Amino acid sequence: QMQLVESGGGLVQAGESLRLSCAASGSAPIGSYAMAWFRQAPGKEREFVAGISWSGGSIYYADSVRGRFTISRGNPKNTIYLQMNSLNVDDTAVFYCAAAPPVVTANRDEYKYWGQGTQVTVSS
Repeated sequence: QMQLVESGGGLVQAGESLRLSCAASGSAPIGSYAMAWFRQAPGKEREFVAGISWSGGSIYYADSVRGRFTISRGNPKNTIYLQMNSLNVDDTAVFYCAAAPPVVTANRDEYKYWGQGTQVTVSS
């Protein structure tokens, strides 16, 4: 089993920044997993935002956030971050941390472990 706990969400104005954190713990082999951020806006499906391999050598972004968001791993590597800059109202969503088998994928069905989510609200 693996537990994922997100933090860092909140209410900001358009153009501002937020940094999300996700800490993984548990008996599952954390060192075998890539991790990712997804988000779900009201009335929409959960979508891939960014993912990072265990080593940090492979990173992928959704087109909608590339250039504005940065995913990274901390030290220890069981923590990941999502630095979100130039936020706009379309970024308003619940952001979820997820963990999967070794390779990063945008397919949410491949992710076995999920956090509870953290709300990000961007006002105009």
